[in-house]
Amino acid sequence: NVYKNYEGEGGFEVGSFFRKLVLAARFKTLKVVFSQDLNADSRVLMYRNITDRVEKIAPFLRLDNDPYLVISEGRLIWLYDAYTVSDNFPYSPKIPQFGNYVRNSVKISIDAYDGSMNFYIADQKDPIIQTYRNIFPDLFKDLSQMPEDLRSHIRYPTDLFKIQTFIYATYHMTRPQVFYNKEDQWEIPEIDGEIMQPYYTIMKLPGEDQEEYILMLPYTPRGKSNLSAWMVARSDGEQYGKLDVYKFPKQKLVFGPNQIVARINQDADISRQISLWDQRGSSVIQGTLLVIPVEESLLYVRPLYLKADAGKIPELKRVIVSYEDNIAMERTLDEALKKIFPGLMHESGEESLPALKVAETLDTPSEMLELGKGNKLVLNKVDYDRIRRTYRRILESQAQLDQSMLRYRAELKELGEILEKTPVSLPGDAQ
Repeated sequence: NVYKNYEGEGGFEVGSFFRKLVLAARFKTLKVVFSQDLNADSRVLMYRNITDRVEKIAPFLRLDNDPYLVISEGRLIWLYDAYTVSDNFPYSPKIPQFGNYVRNSVKISIDAYDGSMNFYIADQKDPIIQTYRNIFPDLFKDLSQMPEDLRSHIRYPTDLFKIQTFIYATYHMTRPQVFYNKEDQWEIPEIDGEIMQPYYTIMKLPGEDQEEYILMLPYTPRGKSNLSAWMVARSDGEQYGKLDVYKFPKQKLVFGPNQIVARINQDADISRQISLWDQRGSSVIQGTLLVIPVEESLLYVRPLYLKADAGKIPELKRVIVSYEDNIAMERTLDEALKKIFPGLMHESGEESLPALKVAETLDTPSEMLELGKGNKLVLNKVDYDRIRRTYRRILESQAQLDQSMLRYRAELKELGEILEKTPVSLPGDAQ
């Protein structure tokens, strides 16, 4: 074992024996009083959960559901997006838990070692956060005061993006008659009965020269399963905060996530193999369906895991890849890609494949690109390596989720055992 003394300034000193007694009562344990590991110079951090810490300081801010940990200048830093919200903005539809006014006005950094926090104002034009700043002048800083290395880790927040995609599904219709009759209403697709969640990835957007970090989510027409468009939120540099929408022509059928899942389940070879594995003693887990835009095409990737009833950690058994009318299931992503694209040469890489093309960019506030047929997709080494990187990140995230679920089930089982053993005295019982 390696032992290390805490050297941060967070929290407060244990101090006197009387304070130890108070802490023992607070934490309901006598270890605080009798432990030889605690002395007068030991420090106590009362609120170690980052959400609790932020809410104690700024309860008037609405927090995003997805804080993220980054490494900046050799330190672990939590970044938290926070919103100012209101229910009183006129002529605007209300969103549950957010009202009808929401701004991502604050970026919060929390040092994972000592718990120190900084609140940076990201939207200077928001009148609500400016009011709070006047009330608490020492709490808020300008975003320009955030260290440059830390600022490079800022990303577009997921909750705000969900709200914008939901609203835009209706308000993308600009012709009054079409809007009034809801003739071109979009919706967020479902996968296995659950609404698809936006996800982060690194890709080169159509018409751009470089890869960038984006948040994306596809659309389907209301009541249908084929894709109609996809929206991206950009996070890099000067592009931060820009929303782009890429539309597919209505005359072209582009399979959506639900249709891809159905085609995977209907494939005879895949269905036979899943049925063979999903028998007594083991179960098949179909992982997250990943939609990967490659140049101007869409590639679907889904991992298959096999979990033994007696085992704890699922094992990756196969990778399913779907592109246009082709589906392949192989042991690795490399093998599946080579089966979908037989002429794939990722080392020297100049293999042409059927694809979509990008038409001219429309001069609108949220850029609309019409995708149609005609050109060739070049899946070179850069594209090939990007698909592999994206897929590896999905597998790592899936593994972390699986471990969290195992801990959750173990703790839930332990709670159930405690409750079973705990005697209960009901009103009216004999004393």
